[in-house]
Amino acid sequence: MHDDDQLSKAFAALADPTRRDLIARLTIGDASVGELAAPYAMSLQAVSKHLRVLEDAGLVTRGREAQRRPVHLEARALGELTRWIDQHRRRAEARMSRLEDVLAGIAADERHEPPAAPLDPGPAAPPPRTTDRSTPEEAQP
Repeated sequence: MHDDDQLSKAFAALADPTRRDLIARLTIGDASVGELAAPYAMSLQAVSKHLRVLEDAGLVTRGREAQRRPVHLEARALGELTRWIDQHRRRAEARMSRLEDVLAGIAADERHEPPAAPLDPGPAAPPPRTTDRSTPEEAQP
């Protein structure tokens, strides 16, 4: 599972709860389709379709032991998914850690500074200039 397409197939396959359950059950050991289908209220064909999706995604393989075809979990493929998730989790955690450091620094600065004085609005604005040069008596009608 080396390319993004295979990674996408694996995540898409794991989006289904039945397929995730099949993977979880296969972590215990290999099993036949019949053994895997037993706890579900679905046909063997439906379980086989789920297994084909997992197989296409590289998450499981089917072996051949005489008449039995056990389904085998590909732990290597799960390892690649885990590495991808861990890489992005570490990046996100590092970003959050940096943010926490910045916020802690801001909080520490605020604790050591006296409260800020209210802002001085400055001198009052002068009254607006008028271009009307008439006296108040002349302006009256």
